[in-house]
This record gives sequence, structure tokens and C-alpha cells, in this order.
Amino acid sequence: MRVLGLSSGTSHDAIDVALVDFRLDGETLVGRLEHVDHVPYPEDLRAQIVAALPPHPTDLGAVCRLDTGIGQAFAAAAWQAVQAAGPVDLVCSHGQTLFHWTEDGRVLGTLQLGQPAWIAERLGVPVVSDVRAADVAAGGQGAPLVSLLDLLLLRGLPGPVGALNLGGIANLTVVADPPVAFDVGPANALLDAACRQLTGKPYDRDGRLAAAGLVHPGLLAALMAEPYYTRRPPKTTGKELFHDAYLAAHIEAFPDLTPEDLMSTLATLTAMTVVDAVRSHAIVTLAVSGGGAENPELMKRIAKRLPDVHLVRSDAYKVPSDAKEAIAFALVGWFTAHGLPGTIPACTGAASERVLGRISPPARGALALPEAVEKAPRAVRFGG
Repeated sequence: MRVLGLSSGTSHDAIDVALVDFRLDGETLVGRLEHVDHVPYPEDLRAQIVAALPPHPTDLGAVCRLDTGIGQAFAAAAWQAVQAAGPVDLVCSHGQTLFHWTEDGRVLGTLQLGQPAWIAERLGVPVVSDVRAADVAAGGQGAPLVSLLDLLLLRGLPGPVGALNLGGIANLTVVADPPVAFDVGPANALLDAACRQLTGKPYDRDGRLAAAGLVHPGLLAALMAEPYYTRRPPKTTGKELFHDAYLAAHIEAFPDLTPEDLMSTLATLTAMTVVDAVRSHAIVTLAVSGGGAENPELMKRIAKRLPDVHLVRSDAYKVPSDAKEAIAFALVGWFTAHGLPGTIPACTGAASERVLGRISPPARGALALPEAVEKAPRAVRFGG
């Protein structure tokens, strides 16, 4: 089954695309990665997304326009993929998270936009979408759903093994018995917000600004006092907490702060919160992915504080670092199409396993899905 995974994360800058050809070999699901891409949002659409994110106010008209615009952008990215790599049997679209509703550590709702009908209309195949809601309805956090991929990919390695994704938000999966997964805190969210404010550029390329500065002890202490870090997993967070206004409220008490020192302090914040999480679970091997893995200054600060942990890229397991989230949603799509639960209760906090998402039928013809699989795969590997 050829499944196209589509995702846009908390950096909300582009659509990640991964086309995976899956086949079941006994208890192992084998995936051949046939196409990956990173399709930037149109500038006007990205500006609309940013304007609708917390703490900015918005209205239903803006929500409707975003649902349509994001859906059309995802459909265009999907069409571009099939033109490059051939037809697919199914699409799994995560869409764009606009709001993750949390109160006192509980997730009460989640909203991903990107109307799947535009994808079904353009490609003429079924589309799995809205993949977080079933887990939330079952009492879960709705995240991190990438734990499904992490556990199947890394299970059996000497451990505990951890999988760290450094997107806008950092999330960690601990491959242990029982497994654990949670959002650590901001990876690039505050770094990118500061860089945009200071330079107008979307991110600090190679961590050059951070490398040129010094850590400000007072600001770092204030940031590290955030109550979220002391909550026990399962837990999730996002731009609802770590947004531009959050950063502005912290730095206003330090008027002497230089741009370089601000970036250096934020890089150390990310490193320290990640390191605390890794140490608390006695991880011995850490597979890193996401945009933050491309920041040598950030990775240096993490590695320096974890001298006894073997750091590798997810590429070592034939999962490209910059495509991991899209691959994970292709995997979720395969599970849903075969009637298998894609949520890990120990990782999300859900009452029990749930089949994820809702399925939009193809625009033309009947909805046809493969036969259900009675027993879920115990492992996944990539390469052919």
C-alpha cells in the first residue's frame, strides 16, 4: 500500500511530504521511502496562520479561510508528490494545528485545519485526517503520536533508547517497558520567535547568533521556572504557551540584554530542558530528528551535557531527520486503513487504544479499503 503522509508542525513554515510503500512481512511492516519533499507555505497563507495563532484574536471567517487555504496547499503538495513519484492508495494528512486546548494538564480539545476534501478531490483517493481527536476523546493528550513510529522502529535496541524530535516544540519518546512520550518544551519555538523579532529572518542559521552570545543567568532562571517543566508525563504543549508574547513578557525585565545573549540563553534553555528529560529516564542512546538537529550550536550544547549518551540521527535507522513526522503520519494512515489502533495509551494517557482519524472517501467512485489486519505489526523497518 502506497501511503502519502503530509504534515506541518509547530514551526508552521512548510508542508512535509513522505510517500512510503508499505508491505507486511510477518510481524514486521517494511516501508520503502519513495519520495520526500518540503513544500513552503505561500507567504500570504503563512502570514494568515501566524496572525491566527495565540495570543492573537481571530474569528470564524478567518478559521474558514484558513481551513480552505491550508487544505488547498496540502492538496497542491500531494499532487506535486504523485506527479513526481506516481499514484498513491491513501493519504494521511495531519493538517496544521491552530489550537491545542489544555487546562491544568488535561487536553480538552485540539484543532487541526486543512480541509481534507480538497486532497480527496485533487487525488481521487481516500484521505485520513483529524488524527488527534480520537485520542483526546479517550482522555489522552492527543500527542505525541510519533511515538507509534518510535516504538516500532527502535524496540529491541539496548536501552532505554530515546527518540527526540526538535521541531517548534521538542518531544521525547522513551522506548522502555512501559514506554513514555511527552512534549519536553520549546525546541525552536522561542528561538525562531526571537530571531524574527531581532533580524526579520525566520531562524538563526547554524545557531550563529547563539554562538556569539553569552547565557544571561537571570533570564535563564526566569525561563526555567516555567511550571510546565515540572509536570509529570504524559503532557503536551505548543504555541498556546510558548509564543511571542510569552517571550516578550520574560525579556522586558532585562533591558540590557543583547540580541546575541538572548539567542544564547534560549538555546541553553532548549538544551537544558531536553537534557533534564533525557537524564530523568536514564536514556543511553538518543535518536534525534527535526529542524533543531540541523542547528550545530544547539546540538553541541545538548551533547556537552550528555557525555554518556550516544547521540545519533534518525537517519541511522533509514528515517530521514527532516521527513520523520511525515513518515510517522504515513504509518498512522496505514494503521487506520487496516483497522488498527494507532495510539499508545502509555504515551498519550488515553484510556485505551483507538483507531485514529476520520476517512474522507475519494471524490469519484466508492470507498474501498484493504482487509482489516487482526494483529498489529511488532516492528517497522525501512529500506526495501
